[in-house]
Amino acid sequence: MRWFNKTKQTEVWDEAIEWPIGDIEAAHKIREICRCAADSAGKIAGAADRSHQKLKGEVERYERAAKVAMEIAIKISDNLLRDAAVRQIVELCLKANDSRTARPLFRAIQSQSIIADVVREHPSLRE
Repeated sequence: MRWFNKTKQTEVWDEAIEWPIGDIEAAHKIREICRCAADSAGKIAGAADRSHQKLKGEVERYERAAKVAMEIAIKISDNLLRDAAVRQIVELCLKANDSRTARPLFRAIQSQSIIADVVREHPSLRE
């Protein structure tokens, strides 16, 4: 019964990470963050005005999730695993209709197969 409990729900991206973690664990964490934030991204995608009071919590939730996922992705040393993780974040950004964040992340992907796969699904990133 969260109605009466005024404590804020802890999100996956707010949990402390015991560094160092391996690349695979980091990629799993990014996938979990993106999966959990996808509902907020979907809610703000169709909104004409993201600054609307009703969406403020969803926008903040999405932005925090994307920021933490990017911070984790930077620390992945394996290039292919990092590219796959960055792709997850790009998908999250595109689901939120946030191409301003998705484009630079897309350009950071180095793997040609992942680039081709993302462009196939989202041709607007080709520009």
